[in-house]
Amino acid sequence: MIKLFVPGRLCLFGEHTDWAGHYRTMNAEIASGAAIVTGIEQGISAEVERSSIFEMQNAADEIDDQWQDFACRMDDQELKRIAKSDSFFCYCAGVASYMLEWYKVGGVRIRITGMTLPMKSGLSSSAAICVLVARAFNLLYNLNLNTMGEMNIAYLGELRTNSRCGRLDQACAFGVKPNLMIFDGDEIEVQALNVKKPLYWVFADLCAEKDTRRILRDLNRGYPFASNEQEEREQQALGELNQAIVDRAVKYMAEGEVEKLGQLMTEAEALFDSHVAPMSPEALAAPKLHAVLNDPKLQDWIYGGKGVGSHGDGSVQFLTRDPDCQQHLLDYLNEQGLKAYPLTIKPVHTVRRAIIPVAGFGTRLYPATRAMKKDFFPIPCPDGKVRPVILILLEELVKSGIEEICLVLGSEEERQLYADFFERPLSEEHLRKLSKESQEYENRIFNIGKRLRYVYQREKRGFGHAVYQAADFTHGEPVLLMLGDTLYRSLTNKPCALQLIEEYERYNCPIVGLYPVALSEVSHFGIMTGVWEDKEERMLNVSQLCEKPTSFKAEKDLGVRNSMGGREYCSVFGQYILTPEVFEQLAADIKQADEAGDRLREIELTSALEAVRSRIGMMGVRLYSQRFDMGNPAALVDTIAKFSAL
Repeated sequence: MIKLFVPGRLCLFGEHTDWAGHYRTMNAEIASGAAIVTGIEQGISAEVERSSIFEMQNAADEIDDQWQDFACRMDDQELKRIAKSDSFFCYCAGVASYMLEWYKVGGVRIRITGMTLPMKSGLSSSAAICVLVARAFNLLYNLNLNTMGEMNIAYLGELRTNSRCGRLDQACAFGVKPNLMIFDGDEIEVQALNVKKPLYWVFADLCAEKDTRRILRDLNRGYPFASNEQEEREQQALGELNQAIVDRAVKYMAEGEVEKLGQLMTEAEALFDSHVAPMSPEALAAPKLHAVLNDPKLQDWIYGGKGVGSHGDGSVQFLTRDPDCQQHLLDYLNEQGLKAYPLTIKPVHTVRRAIIPVAGFGTRLYPATRAMKKDFFPIPCPDGKVRPVILILLEELVKSGIEEICLVLGSEEERQLYADFFERPLSEEHLRKLSKESQEYENRIFNIGKRLRYVYQREKRGFGHAVYQAADFTHGEPVLLMLGDTLYRSLTNKPCALQLIEEYERYNCPIVGLYPVALSEVSHFGIMTGVWEDKEERMLNVSQLCEKPTSFKAEKDLGVRNSMGGREYCSVFGQYILTPEVFEQLAADIKQADEAGDRLREIELTSALEAVRSRIGMMGVRLYSQRFDMGNPAALVDTIAKFSAL
């Protein structure tokens, strides 16, 4: 049994440009489409499992009496017949028929457990159910489809119905976060967007009538070639004028210009009314939409507003000034008989803190570790300096913009070692023997020391337990975790840690650096599998993490398919971005072990990450980098020989 949630989607800017941009396949003079789309907090929850047939069952209180449980054979002709009907299940059957035809899958049982998504309101409830069905088949039959693959199948499945959906509808596959979508003929590009300040949206079902099929039929008359001035104005509005608006919206979101973003919504609505609506004057007159947009009682609460989806009298959206205004607007719209919902798009916290666990004794490097902690082992560097391991790691973090660094130590006594190195000045005698450059380097060491904080793992209960000791240090924000017995070399001008941070700011979920290893080496590392989200095969949508699997287990279940048809084995690189959910899971794991009286149980980070991944997802990043292990004698010799090379 797998639990799934797929949200609805709200198009913030760029409605209709998905199908308009598709016409570039016939007319290259048409500009590419561009839209900003976000998942919303309302959606469809379900439990899915394999079955011998295709079944849809309802256990959701929110679904009205029109729902009746549905089942049919996994038969191509029967599924296509249902897809062409006007039944409640036509969308589901359309996707199931595509899966059967192209992937030869068996059946599924989908039990809807929650439905908080309004139907037929421009929020893509049909696309959400299509994505849900595609994702169920993908996960249950291990089809290794990435998010874009699920999205494409949901789209193609919906096209098997009498619906004529657009490509942006299935953006709900990407979850509750804003994305920029570019539509260039048959090509689609999706980019996660940065948001600097919280955005307090309200959208509402106008509870009126709109004729989506008529709107799309009328608007499509102007494509692929305009035959009059009005059709040229439509192509302009959905082409270059829309691109300019979307570019400004991306800029305002990234820079926190919330008031300008709201004003831009009003500007986009005016452009639609002047350039697009005349193509379908009756269907797009939208008297209720315009009455709500122009209601004087709303103006003190909002920065701007516009229509949703195909427009018409379907739904309306507003960007409000703050949380109080958001609530006032919600209450007012609901009092007017509309169905209003909140959407808060939160900024992605940049990563300002990092953790390095250095509590281990270094058993494999005994007896040297009797005299020196392994993170103080000297390593020759390319610039000719010989640095201790810990200093190399700390310098990388500082170059990546990290402001505070927490070292997890084994005891208070160890604290003095770091104080001696990072806080105690050299004697005048020793300082005079150094070059001027090295004397100046002393100040860099002291400045790093000012960023250090310390916590202690007094009981050795596993790596996850060590990481958890820094929970308070994180202040509930994302934090970078770096292993203390591994060195990293970037192959670009960006340190490895900065590469990781930048991907976190794009995806806003836990991030794990990945590094390919041979099948014979998998038992030494945490191994992840999943599907590549990009053509460059750099971003992995992780579907499983496994700590030190056997080569048999890895070969059977953990290989990642690449574009050459081969399989790769992706180990954990040694750098992570951990979100608050990871520390919550570690706390639960520790509590469970304590209540069971099992204080000898090791608290593993990998198992906590896997639990969090199953709930909110996780991305792996192939960094432009090299990794140097120094946790055992052979690796240490190899690191010393190679790390100093330019």
